[in-house]
Amino acid sequence: MKAILVFLVLLSPLTLAQSIERIDPPFWWAGMASARLQLMVHGDRVGELDVTVDHAGIRLDTVHRVDSPHYLFVDLTLSNDFDGGTVPLTFTDGDNRTFVHDYAFRTRRKGSAERRGFDTTDAIYLITPDRFANGNPGNDSVPGMLEKVDRSRSVGRHGGDLAGMTEHLKYIADMGFTAIWPTPMLENNQAEYSYHGYSITDHYRIDPRFGRNADYRQLSLEGQRAGVGLIQDVILNHIGSNHWWMDDLPTNDWLNYQGNFEPTTHYRTSVQDPYATDIDQREFEGGWFVESMPDLNQRNPLVANYLIQNTLWWIEYADLYGIRTDTYSYSDKDFLSDWTRRIMEEYPNFNIVGEEWSTNPNVVSYWQRGKDNRDGYVSYLPSVMDFPLYDSLRTALTEEEAWNRGFIRVYESLADDNLYPDPMSLVIFAENHDTSRLYSLFDEDLDRFNIAMSLLATMRGIPQFFYGSELLATSPKTRDDGAVRSDFPGGWPGDTRNGFTGKGLSEPQRQAQSYLQTLLQWRQTSDAVHNGKLLHYAPHHGVYVYLRYTKEERVLVAINHSDQKQHLSTDRYSQALSNAVTATDVIRKVSQSVEDGLALEPMSAHIFELKH
Repeated sequence: MKAILVFLVLLSPLTLAQSIERIDPPFWWAGMASARLQLMVHGDRVGELDVTVDHAGIRLDTVHRVDSPHYLFVDLTLSNDFDGGTVPLTFTDGDNRTFVHDYAFRTRRKGSAERRGFDTTDAIYLITPDRFANGNPGNDSVPGMLEKVDRSRSVGRHGGDLAGMTEHLKYIADMGFTAIWPTPMLENNQAEYSYHGYSITDHYRIDPRFGRNADYRQLSLEGQRAGVGLIQDVILNHIGSNHWWMDDLPTNDWLNYQGNFEPTTHYRTSVQDPYATDIDQREFEGGWFVESMPDLNQRNPLVANYLIQNTLWWIEYADLYGIRTDTYSYSDKDFLSDWTRRIMEEYPNFNIVGEEWSTNPNVVSYWQRGKDNRDGYVSYLPSVMDFPLYDSLRTALTEEEAWNRGFIRVYESLADDNLYPDPMSLVIFAENHDTSRLYSLFDEDLDRFNIAMSLLATMRGIPQFFYGSELLATSPKTRDDGAVRSDFPGGWPGDTRNGFTGKGLSEPQRQAQSYLQTLLQWRQTSDAVHNGKLLHYAPHHGVYVYLRYTKEERVLVAINHSDQKQHLSTDRYSQALSNAVTATDVIRKVSQSVEDGLALEPMSAHIFELKH
């Protein structure tokens, strides 16, 4: 009997330890702006345990016991002079058996709080990681991950990974891109469609088919050395149906509609509509995208805290350059205000861009920081995706010019900038991972494609480009996600074409790649494009002209959207050309005298540096 008792005493602490399966966040940092931290503790009947903290620098405030007996939420407050180290968390059960977990608080990187986020000096390169480059074939299929690699399927996993992106950072930097936005890279352990990353199943783990958490951080650090910052794609609205929570939800209201599938209406105007009914707002915000994407209830403060801390954790851990937020307006708007406020309090110079897929600037501008909204809603979101300009640019370049068609759409779209508190901070783009490829939309017309690239590189805002566009990637004109997110040539052994080295590229591909590289490398030198004001002329005879200017520098962009040569007269364009003597085309490296006006080639964009 005595031997059995000794055995039980020895076994008890180990058994208790094993009942704690995970603690989120897995570690934290001393010296954050907010002194509060909430831990989610999960494991077999951990809700029945008591928790104590014995450390001079940490105060235990509240222990929350929830509907599921397998969770505890523990509120801690850090003292101002706490400088990190390990803090013992003591868990005790009803039999007074104890287990001590040493929770780690790390030291922040010097200057972390003052980090600069992406801004108008940047050119963002959007990448679908699974389709960019396979740097480590050994992680293509991983035990425990439901979906295996199958490159023959356009919607299957193809094997691109963190090693592939890290390996080609030099290419990205040499092209002139200064930031990368990979689509989400957290674990997506779904049976299908897991490649795109938008069905997260673990918020604190990089999908092992991409690599490890340490590899993600390494991408960020090596990118910084190459002059390329890392922007993380964050999903607040929903999770994947195989998220580890789904086996045992912490609370009965962790998900909207009690975890039962009810589709969203997509009525995004209901958020700000002064006449909207409660049910329209609830069905939009609370509804699910699809059955495999359960919708999170951010009105639950435990859900909200988890998501806020998770974002802060990744910013600090991976030394991020920015955040792009998916399906922004589908989350609870009061939560969004708190989420953005908390991030910007921690990192005042950081940047976050939200996706509000609407071509209505009234809808999009509602979310930008500084907007005086009629309903009193306060947002702290620095930037939004400029879907109105996206739509007008794509439409303009697929139409013949007329008084009400063509580039008048771009001109009038920009006239709506009075609705935005800070239009210069909008992220502008002409295509992304959810749209048809631009080159295909233009019927593979290289001239129109180059016009779009030129406008994105010189217009107000922060330009975003899509991987593979520089090689004239194609897709159906109607939405086909698998085809749009095609493999980058040269990213896999045996590829007959290689965009990284130029091997096997067609002449149009070489021309497009060289054009964009020249454009973006020049863009890095232009203060007028980075910080200048905008002056534009209504389209005239198929020509759209605008000026980016500071006191010291002027850049004139002239888009000839016609099949005829055109001439800019000094008379009509005198306000932009005032006192200029020469105009140097930054792409063609040719200078013209301004005295007799400027000659424009058919179907082209000319970017002129004006000199007195």
